Amino acid sequence: MVETLLHVQNLKKTYGALTVTDDVSLAIRPGELHAIIGPNGAGKTTLIHQISGTLESDSGQITFAGEDVTRLPMAQRARRGLARSFQITSILPGFSAMENVALAIQARAGSSFRFFGNASQERALNEPAMEYLTQVGLGSRASIPAGLLSHGEKRQLELAIALATNPKLLLLDEPLAGTGHDESLRVVETLKRLKDRLTIILIEHDMDAVFSLADRVSVLVYGRVIATDTPERIRANAEVRSAYLGEEEMA
Repeated sequence: MVETLLHVQNLKKTYGALTVTDDVSLAIRPGELHAIIGPNGAGKTTLIHQISGTLESDSGQITFAGEDVTRLPMAQRARRGLARSFQITSILPGFSAMENVALAIQARAGSSFRFFGNASQERALNEPAMEYLTQVGLGSRASIPAGLLSHGEKRQLELAIALATNPKLLLLDEPLAGTGHDESLRVVETLKRLKDRLTIILIEHDMDAVFSLADRVSVLVYGRVIATDTPERIRANAEVRSAYLGEEEMA
């Protein structure tokens, strides 16, 4: 039996009469890139909120690295290696790309931001910060103020910041949203480089990106998972095509 890093069991979230996630169960394997797809309003972002700890579930259980984290707040889940990116930006526009990543490294070490002072001169921060920026393709942009980066570069910087927290699992909510064609290609290539080194849960509407990146895909429709399988089998699944993929251009 394949070990699971994240086990989501029967998660449910309702708002009055509206059920947003309905008995959702997932088993995420170590080292895989697991995509979650579905039409608008399917409950994908709510599910990410529940997994990350920004939203409390009405019922169900979340086990991460063998520990029940169902009732833990987001900060405690993050300290255990469950990192989230792209939903709420953590970029400081007045700081350089390198300084943004260095701050994340400093925070991981337990230091307060108010002690940042001379961090830009600290080799212990700058060297790993440059390594993370290089991993996401931003090494040549290290000294540029984050506010001057393009939208796609900011997405890459957010990913570098997430990597600097030393995560076991990354939750990525629509990393290609708002990016142009060339920027999208760069983000996809970055994720390809990170595959197998990290466990990643990806929510994304770009089906070309999903099917080129994912090891497995779960399809969420009206708050329920209707299928989980390899990209090839999901593409061929008649129920999935009827419920969702038929709406997309999948040629």
